[in-house]
Amino acid sequence: MTVNGPAWDLFRSFLAVLSEGSLSGAARRLGMTQPSLGRHIRELEESLGVPLFSRASHGLLPTDAALELKPHAEAMASAAASVLRAASGAKGELRGVVRVTASEVVGVEVLPPILAAMRRRFPGIVVELSTTNRTENLLRRDADVAVRSSPPDQDALVARKVCVIPIGLFAHADYLAEAGRPKTLADLPRHTLIGYDQETPFVRATRPADMPYRRELFSLRTDNDLAGLAAIRAGFGIGACQVPLGRRAGLVRLLPKAVDIPLPIWVVMHEDQRTSLRIRAVFDHLAEGLAAYGGSRGSAKLLTSGA
Repeated sequence: MTVNGPAWDLFRSFLAVLSEGSLSGAARRLGMTQPSLGRHIRELEESLGVPLFSRASHGLLPTDAALELKPHAEAMASAAASVLRAASGAKGELRGVVRVTASEVVGVEVLPPILAAMRRRFPGIVVELSTTNRTENLLRRDADVAVRSSPPDQDALVARKVCVIPIGLFAHADYLAEAGRPKTLADLPRHTLIGYDQETPFVRATRPADMPYRRELFSLRTDNDLAGLAAIRAGFGIGACQVPLGRRAGLVRLLPKAVDIPLPIWVVMHEDQRTSLRIRAVFDHLAEGLAAYGGSRGSAKLLTSGA
C-alpha cells in the first residue's frame, strides 16, 4: 500500500462496481467511461495489494477482501457526503443541505407537506430525503436528522418524542360494500386480508393477543408498507395503516376499539448538530409538523439518549 493510501475516487468507483456488479453499469452510474473506471479498480487493487473482483459469466463477483472492505468504504462515502453538506452553508446560516432519513411510509406519505411548508419558511435549505426502513447511522453521519419509531440508545444522539400515531385496520368502501364489514376480530379470517411476508419484532410485540392476523391468513403478503397501503386504497381488502393516513385517503376504519396500536415518533440528530442553525431549524420544523400530524398539541422537550 502507498504511504498516503488510495484516493477517495478509487473507493467511490469500488462501491459503484459492488452495487452494479459490472464495470459498464458502474461507469453509467458515475458518468465515467468504462476504461477509466476499470483503471480505478486496478489502481485500488495494486494500492491495497489484494484482488477485489473476479470475473463471472454474469459480471464481476466481489472477493472476500472486497466484502471486508465494503463497510469501511461506505463509511468513507458517508463522511465525504457529510463534508459536502457541512460545506454547503455556515453553521449560523439558514442555508445549505440537510439530509433527512425516514421510513418509506413516513418519507413518502407524511413528510412531503411538512417539507413543502418548510421550503416556504426556509427557502435557502436544500433537503436530501432518504426513505428507508433501515436505521441509518447518525453517528457515522449517514444523515443529519432522522424520524424514527424508537428512541436512540447512543449517548451522542439527542431525540424528541413528538407524537404517538395510532395504527388501525382500514378498508376501502368499495371492498366493504361487496364483502361486508367485520363486526368482531373473529370475523377477520373470512375477509381478504393484507399483511406482511416476514413477521417483524414490532408486529409480534404490538399485535393484540386475540387478533387473527397471521401470515397464513393473508391474501396479499408484502413487506413493502407502501405497497400494502396502495392495496388498501385500491379496494383489495383489509389491512393496517396509520390512522391519519387512512382518514386522509377516505378509507373506513374497522374495529377501532379492538385494534389501536401506538406508534411513537421521535425526531433524532447528533448532539454536535445542535450548533448548526439550519439543521436545528429542520429538526424543530419536523418536530412541529409531525406533532400536528399525530394530533399532539406540543412536542416533548429535547432529550439526550443516555438520559
